[in-house]
Amino acid sequence: MTALQITFLLTAGVTLLAAALVVMVRNLFHAALWLVVTLFGVAIIFALLEANFLVAAQVALYIGAIAMLIIFAVMLTQNIMKYTVPQGNQQWPIGLGVAVVTFICLAYTLQQVPHFAMGSEVAVPADSLARLGQAMVDPAQFALVFEVASVLLLASMVGSIMVARDRKTK
Repeated sequence: MTALQITFLLTAGVTLLAAALVVMVRNLFHAALWLVVTLFGVAIIFALLEANFLVAAQVALYIGAIAMLIIFAVMLTQNIMKYTVPQGNQQWPIGLGVAVVTFICLAYTLQQVPHFAMGSEVAVPADSLARLGQAMVDPAQFALVFEVASVLLLASMVGSIMVARDRKTK
């Protein structure tokens, strides 16, 4: 095994463990911190795949913006740490079965696509990153989507502040 493969396997293992802890820990703040670890692991995997744009987007958008927004919203919400809700229920075998069937269906579907077969190389155009950047700022393509997402993030932050503010003082 090469050092790159060992790094990938370790990163993938830590990422999967952190992702499992996101849904298994009882404390909501700790779940948000495990989410940051999961997203950082995905960014490392993108770096190992030499997808520099995706690394930057992962760190700036997901870790820097969305995960921090979740953490701030949890911290601003009063008394969130007092409530302990059971993390499991009696339907976990059904959920596990659905997850396994979904995984099998996705794996079968991906095997039918020629580009996802083992050992196949996909040619990426040299100007694909430049075209993606132009598409993001072009009003006819993706600019509106990013503006709507920013307004939604702003509204959620204002909403969390309104929920967290002390109603007794004016």
